Amino acid sequence: MIDWVRVENLRQEIGAADFAEVVALFLEETDEVAARMTAGPGLRGDLRADLHFLKGSALNLGFRALALRCGQGEDALRDAEGSVDPAPIVALYHATRTAFLQEMEQDQIRNSANSSSLVMSR
Repeated sequence: MIDWVRVENLRQEIGAADFAEVVALFLEETDEVAARMTAGPGLRGDLRADLHFLKGSALNLGFRALALRCGQGEDALRDAEGSVDPAPIVALYHATRTAFLQEMEQDQIRNSANSSSLVMSR
């Protein structure tokens, strides 16, 4: 579901502080897109553009399964008669988001515990 190697590479590339900013911005923007994708008729934006945005954002943060699903949706919409139900894609986004945040929280707890044990051992 999540490419944790990509997540760690991104964190190392940009540093912990900037990584936290990137994650916050990612979640803010993708939450908005996900909400728009499941809005009622007439309130939705351009679904293909939303799928494209979500795919690119997901790839940047390692949400591999979501990016794949969004790409499949984009492909289906290229067909003149193609259609996509955004609800399963948005559900996958929320599941991935939850898993990501839980792992990030666990990672912070592990890092805090390691830092505390280093300080105590001095």
